[in-house]
Amino acid sequence: MNNSKEDELAISCFLLAGRLLVQSGAETYRAEDTMLRMAQSQGYLDAQSFVTPTGIIFSTGNERPTRIAQIPTRTTDLEKITKVNNVSRKLTSEQYTVEEAYEQLKIVEKTNYFFPMWVQIFSSALASACFLILFDGIWQDMFAAFIAGGVGFIVFVAIHSLTRVKFFAEFIGSLFVGILAYAAVKYGFGNQIDKIIIGSVMPLVPGVPIANAVRDLMAGHFVSGVAKGVEAFLTATAIGAGIALVLAF
Repeated sequence: MNNSKEDELAISCFLLAGRLLVQSGAETYRAEDTMLRMAQSQGYLDAQSFVTPTGIIFSTGNERPTRIAQIPTRTTDLEKITKVNNVSRKLTSEQYTVEEAYEQLKIVEKTNYFFPMWVQIFSSALASACFLILFDGIWQDMFAAFIAGGVGFIVFVAIHSLTRVKFFAEFIGSLFVGILAYAAVKYGFGNQIDKIIIGSVMPLVPGVPIANAVRDLMAGHFVSGVAKGVEAFLTATAIGAGIALVLAF
């Protein structure tokens, strides 16, 4: 590939793959490795990439343009990560051309792979009840944890859609979890408030960001590792503050 149009298409393809991975919750080293493998398979042997949780800098060589992609929002979408990885593998194994890979990536970008909202809410509620048993709770408290976890997740999604401030949404969601757990124990629908609360807040706990922070730090990506660790810490603080506010009264 020598002409500028082909270079631009290739860079756009590699950047889109990296951006989709980071937006979907992939590790920093996975995004960088995927972009570089795709570039090298197309003859860009001097390609360089620098990935952070909020942006990507990518270049295919000294004589070619450097591009930047902003990443304003991040979530956890393992299905989308898998789809991008499949496209990357097919490009590097010459099953796709760059044009075909770019078209497939645009389809992945536009497709919503999340389950319907009612399934997410039911799953969060069910997971809360199961976590209660996992943390040595009693079976009689499962219904209270089921309701508190489901309502907490609904509140989190509603507040986040209105404010777009993730930490505030987590604070309000955990606040409702604490209120419902307290009310359940007070009115005889629950017995162990601590186990109900612990089980109900688990769907809000940033498990993937914590794991990614550790993996990035172990891989030597200190900027991304620290950034993701701070994000996870702020999320945990928001959840803890919501519960503490209820228990303080």
